[in-house]
Amino acid sequence: MHNIAIDGPAGAGKSTIAKIAAKKLGFIYVDTGAMYRAMALYFIRNKINGKDEAAISGACGKIDISIEYQNGEQVVLLNGENVNAFIRTEQVSMMTSDISKYAVVRSKLLDIQRNLADTKDVIMDGRDIGTCVLPNADTKIYLTASTSERARRRYKEQTKRGISCDIEQIKRDIAARDEQDMNREIAPLKQAEDAVLVDSSNLTIDEAVDAVINIYKKGANGC
Repeated sequence: MHNIAIDGPAGAGKSTIAKIAAKKLGFIYVDTGAMYRAMALYFIRNKINGKDEAAISGACGKIDISIEYQNGEQVVLLNGENVNAFIRTEQVSMMTSDISKYAVVRSKLLDIQRNLADTKDVIMDGRDIGTCVLPNADTKIYLTASTSERARRRYKEQTKRGISCDIEQIKRDIAARDEQDMNREIAPLKQAEDAVLVDSSNLTIDEAVDAVINIYKKGANGC
């Protein structure tokens, strides 16, 4: 099986770029962040504090996360419910950052992710794919972009959905999430030693996709 691991901070375009690259390469796209977001949504709906590790741990047994592919798209199921439409809010983003530092949350999803990689050609994106989830991936990429550019993209995305938001607040939220993700005790966000850095700040989506595919092909050809 061939695996491509893409890591990077929030708003760098990982999901969009990985999804398109997977389609072009005939790989399965695995959005690990969506799995964490689905768990975060459960905690929000059930009014569980993201800082309360004991409560988070106690609730994990009540959560079932699975993935289905419908028309080539990944659908994340939370206890049987398709929650794709509910997991992209800023509230879910911040809760996701809170809960992803807990070992009990990470271990629950790790087996699902690794099983997919063992049985399929996958592109998997997240924050610790190349460092922890798939340390032996054929290709590792660290995809980033400036804070301002990431805030602009998130603002555009939220506005398109009809969600009222403030770009300066989004910028502050992104900076806060970067700080938390990079400094968490378990599996912090960082560039794997053998990962190739791709800065998408000034790249179009197509250019970033081409960069990912070219890095994979160079590695596959032993160049």
